[in-house]
Amino acid sequence: MEKNTKKICLLAALLFIITILSPNVSLANGDSYEVSSSVLNIRSEPSNSASLVGQFTKGDKVSVFNEQYGWVQTYYGGEPVWVAKHHLIPTGDSNQAEAPAAESAGEASGSVTVSADSIYVRSGPSTEDTIVSYAYKGDSFDVVSTSGDWLKISLSDGGTGWIAAWLTTDGNANAAETTEDSAPTVEAAQTQSSSSGSLSGYNIVIDPGHGGKDPGAIGLNNVYEKDVVTSTANYVVQQLEEAGANVIMTRSGDYFVSLEERVRISNSYNTDAFISLHYDSFSAVPVSGVTTYYNSNADAALAGSLNSTLSSTVSLPSRGTQPAGYKVLAETNAPSVLIELGYITNPHDLTVVQTADYQSSVARAITNGLINHLSN
Repeated sequence: MEKNTKKICLLAALLFIITILSPNVSLANGDSYEVSSSVLNIRSEPSNSASLVGQFTKGDKVSVFNEQYGWVQTYYGGEPVWVAKHHLIPTGDSNQAEAPAAESAGEASGSVTVSADSIYVRSGPSTEDTIVSYAYKGDSFDVVSTSGDWLKISLSDGGTGWIAAWLTTDGNANAAETTEDSAPTVEAAQTQSSSSGSLSGYNIVIDPGHGGKDPGAIGLNNVYEKDVVTSTANYVVQQLEEAGANVIMTRSGDYFVSLEERVRISNSYNTDAFISLHYDSFSAVPVSGVTTYYNSNADAALAGSLNSTLSSTVSLPSRGTQPAGYKVLAETNAPSVLIELGYITNPHDLTVVQTADYQSSVARAITNGLINHLSN
């Protein structure tokens, strides 16, 4: 009897020690959010350059247990992953009681500096609010108050506006790290004819060509079209979302999607525009530039608008618009275009199109072209 008592006491003590020392992380204690955008990319690290591992869709619930530089960590397929926090809204199911204190204007002080190339200044703390002006890399502002991941700042004209905190640094953060973790945004004040334009409420399908077993064109130095397209598409999606669009991607990683499936995805939504992204090849090295293809008269206006902003924004020459019978154009219900963004068999074009500057310029041009087209 005494031995049994000792065993029970020893077991109880052991269980107590395990309970105290166990590094168990309970998601039940994490903050609960709902995805607010139509598609939210899931990444392996808190960076736009990190590999895509999947997507959440609007209405999905996520439980967050870590936060860093405007990114939050959750679980996907049993693995820890990262998503951009500004696409999430609190559900009220988690410990949000401390939020008002963190957002109070009395606690906001000091200044911040823009770390992205350029960003929108908005009338309120969300991508749904009106664009009132632009700010550029290196611009500094005094912070008036905060709301979640948004900062209310003082403007030079005496007014105020809101900017995304994840695109700024307080001057003490590592600049390279901040830039890497910030989303590319629209630096379009010089070229955008509708400076107050917005894509809020519009469904835009972005179709990164090829993928998986289909590499597309193979350029110089064995560069695959599918890889350059994927990188470019990420820039385009980020800038469209910054302009308020609901963005649907036909593929979000390096996997094969049939032409029929690309068409089906677009036709399953109330799509306002379908844009297929590609890079071209040709045996004659001197061929260079950007070509925008369309299928029908209903697509011609969209093609013309995008060709106009591309020709005035990107560094490669425009080859204009041309009719074509591509399946993804002919069978897609929405106005649609297929854009060949340069020749990866041309040494000059290849050097240019692989740069972040060029791909960001493409994204800016497409965003502006859609704003101009859809606002008419």
